[in-house]
Parts: sequence; structure tokens; C-alpha cells
Amino acid sequence: MKEQFKQEIKTVIEATQAKGDIESIYLVACGGSHAFLQPAEYVLSKETTIPTTVLPSREFITREPKALGEHSLVVSCSHSGTTPETVAATKYAREQGALTVAFAFAFADESPLEKEAEYTIHYAWGPETDASDLNTGVLYGWLFAYLNVVNPSDKYDRALKALDVLNDVTTKTREQYTPIIAKWASELKREPIVYSVASGINAGQAYSFAICWLQEMQWVNSAYIHSGEYFHGPFEITDFDVPFIMCEGLGKARAMDGLC
Repeated sequence: MKEQFKQEIKTVIEATQAKGDIESIYLVACGGSHAFLQPAEYVLSKETTIPTTVLPSREFITREPKALGEHSLVVSCSHSGTTPETVAATKYAREQGALTVAFAFAFADESPLEKEAEYTIHYAWGPETDASDLNTGVLYGWLFAYLNVVNPSDKYDRALKALDVLNDVTTKTREQYTPIIAKWASELKREPIVYSVASGINAGQAYSFAICWLQEMQWVNSAYIHSGEYFHGPFEITDFDVPFIMCEGLGKARAMDGLC
């Protein structure tokens, strides 16, 4: 990971420690950035006793969470740093006394979002970018560093060290599965609708695949379905010619995913 990003994470961790006890955490964003933050909600809820909620930026403001205040941490994200709802949500959180941290693409320096947030953690983007410098790699860099402060553990140290080989793993995975993905895309390119199913830490990726990669970029009708809800409605539209993307996790949620 770039030294700049590491230093920004370090600065945010120090600011969080200086803030004192964090009693609530809110993760706010729109679209793909909202999906990007969902794994953090899963990990924080699983690893800490701090109530953590992930919300679309506009709902964060309209809901007016009662727990939001000077003992809150609000993490927002906008790739461009200009998403109006997220800028407004960050401003609202800061007005309520919360510690505000924004994630944004490195070119977004001095963007509206960065001006509203107290601290910004940047990330890189592009086809040749090391995976540890992409948004997800930097997010996990902050996440595990923060968890190591809240509840120090060797597992968080190991997780941070694993980021050093993330690019190698990503490259090998891409090489291994690209032919399979290309075949799948060719076979289903004319399908009028494609569903994505997942749960747990993978929910955000399946949600993003449906609303960003298919709906927004390919103009393909799609919907995300939580695997725990599959038999409570979606099962009824399942047929031999209806395409589903099944995202099976590696943790305890895998048993739930495998039932679909």
C-alpha cells in the first residue's frame, strides 16, 4: 500500500483515539460506494460491540439517528468526492458533533466531500493499480488498523500483512477465472434479467454487481437477493431458464448460501 494511504489511515486512527469512546458507527454512501462500505459493517458488527449501521446517504439524513452525536464515527465515501447526497450527509454528521472520515479517489483532493469531512483517506484507481491501493484494499487497511485499536489481536496484524500479497492473489484469481467468466458472459449476454444472490460479507459485492455492473453499465435488468430470503419469495420465480449468480461465502454464511 502506498505510504500516503498508510499515513492517512494512521492519522485517522490517532484522531479516533483522541476522540475518546466511540459509541456508534455509521457508514454512509450512494450506489457502488454504498456497496463498497457494506463489508465494513459486517466486520465491525461481528468483531466489536459498537452498534454499526450502513445507510444510503439520503436516508441517513432523513432518518436522523438518535444515537448520532459527539461519540459517533461517521465514515462516508464518494469516488469523485462530489456526490451531493454524500457531501450533505457528511456535513450533517459533522454538525451533530460526530467524527467524520471520508474515502475518495486520490484525484478528489479538495473536493466538496473532503472539505466537509474532518479527515480523508484516499485510494487509487485504474487497471494497473496494485490491489492494496484500490478502494477495497485501503478500506481493509483502515478497518483492521481500527479493530486492532478497539480490541488488539494478532489476527488483525496478520490481516494487515496479508494486504501485501493481495495483488498477487488478485492476479492469479483473474487469470484462473477469466475464461470461465468470458464464457458465461457470452452465453447470457442476451438475457433480459439476471439475479445475484449472496449474504454476509459478500452482500455488498452482489448488490453492486446488480445495480452497478448490470443495471447501470450494461442496461440489464437485475436485482440483488439475500440468500437468507431466497425461499421467502424469490424461489417462486426460479426456473430452468432464469439466470442467477450465486455468491457462496467462505465463512459461516456459506451454509446459508448453499441452500439456494
